[in-house]
Amino acid sequence: MDQATQLRNIIKNSNVQQRPLARIITVTSGKGGVGKSNVAINLAIQFKKMGKRVIILDADFGLANIEIMFGTVPKHNLCDLIYQGKNIKDIITWGPEGIGFISGGSGISGMYNLSRDYLVYIIVNLAELDAIADTIIIDTGAGISNAVMEFWWQVVRSFWSQHLSLHLSRIPIHCSKL
Repeated sequence: MDQATQLRNIIKNSNVQQRPLARIITVTSGKGGVGKSNVAINLAIQFKKMGKRVIILDADFGLANIEIMFGTVPKHNLCDLIYQGKNIKDIITWGPEGIGFISGGSGISGMYNLSRDYLVYIIVNLAELDAIADTIIIDTGAGISNAVMEFWWQVVRSFWSQHLSLHLSRIPIHCSKL
């Protein structure tokens, strides 16, 4: 292969459009019962209606309820990723409207207070979802425990360029036209 052919191949390969990274949205609050899971599901439905591929990560570890709200029993959850070595793509359950979700496990005591290493492991695996999702919505657990705060911080730190965080509270939000 001559030098001109090599240069043409380099230019051709550099002009290949790369798919943008998935948008990461965390829905979080220091208070329980403010509707984080409802907001996460409704956001997912709206993004799906816009033609986006959506996956919800239920990061309320050990107390996950997206599966309950979807009326679906997942075959796998984050325990299978952490303790059984499953691939993150293999633990996705497909719910209504074709929305994928990853269960944080419900009633699983080993998930309540994951170590920093396990939280980082989950986040590193999230990057694999870029290939199959346009939007990843993370429904975090309530509270300000070390595990909840560490997970949120690691998400922000790892995905800062593609991240949006919604913080919910019980304080009513009033909107008015200017």
